[in-house]
Amino acid sequence: MLVAAQDDSYLPMQRENIIKNGFAIVEDIYSLGEVTSIVETIEKADQSIPAFRKTADLFAIRRFLKEVPGVKRLIFNDRLQVLINELFGVGYFVVKSIYFDKPERSNWFVAWHQDLTIAVGNKAELEGFGPWTTKLDQFAVQPPLNILQDNFTIRIHLDDTDEGNGALRVMPGSHLKNIRRVEDVNWQNEPETICKVKAGGIMIMRPLLFHASSRTTTTKKRRVIHIEFSKANLPTGISWAEKEN
Repeated sequence: MLVAAQDDSYLPMQRENIIKNGFAIVEDIYSLGEVTSIVETIEKADQSIPAFRKTADLFAIRRFLKEVPGVKRLIFNDRLQVLINELFGVGYFVVKSIYFDKPERSNWFVAWHQDLTIAVGNKAELEGFGPWTTKLDQFAVQPPLNILQDNFTIRIHLDDTDEGNGALRVMPGSHLKNIRRVEDVNWQNEPETICKVKAGGIMIMRPLLFHASSRTTTTKKRRVIHIEFSKANLPTGISWAEKEN
């Protein structure tokens, strides 16, 4: 269900949405002026560094908050900070951030999946952590289940997003069934929902929620800032790669 962040009356409903469905959508976290300021800050950034990836189908910035630090004060406005504290409590910090720009007529899509890894600064053999992967000189590992269950992601939308320009598709409640292989999902019993979000709104989701994204079929851009949060203290031997207070 869509609600606007005009007062605190929407919070109990959104808290219930996250618990039961694994996601929630909140509109009007950012004004159109704030969205414009975020976009302008991104456009001024140096795009020659390795963290910037640009093709005909996708423009992405990994380690986004570290590579474009000027957006931090714009993203973490009072409305977002109050929302996080009220829905999840204190103690959470940023552990990963990515900017996605899905251009007009992009053929890029993402198949159904769960977000099962965290970004860490080094590799170490630790009980309960694995398998490991490496991408752009950054290590990722699947942590113990309790960390994934407690983490959450916020997706900030800089454009109106619907099924025509790759809005996220989700399976409500699928996060409650822990880690599953795609081939074990009973697709007939788990209908999908398309998460339409207006510019300035956000989508909040749990990492174990099954989600996917379709190819673009219109001429509308889809720019999204993806930020992952945790409050887990990692064991001695590894550390968060992108920890931000």
